[in-house]
Amino acid sequence: MEVLHISQPDIAQMTQEAVAELAARLESDDYATPFEGLQDWHLLRAIAFQRPELVEPYIYLLDLEAYDES
Repeated sequence: MEVLHISQPDIAQMTQEAVAELAARLESDDYATPFEGLQDWHLLRAIAFQRPELVEPYIYLLDLEAYDES
């Protein structure tokens, strides 16, 4: 199995267009294997943590919910 390695400089160089393409792939969900979709999902999640402004229009694809630990 191929391991996905995403470096911080790679994410720092991501453009809005690249994130839009990533989100379109996730929305279409037309992957040969579930693992390909999971790789894209992990990439979008990594971008969301490091560059949230790029992911803001697509945050619903991550299914993140706020929670209270108290």
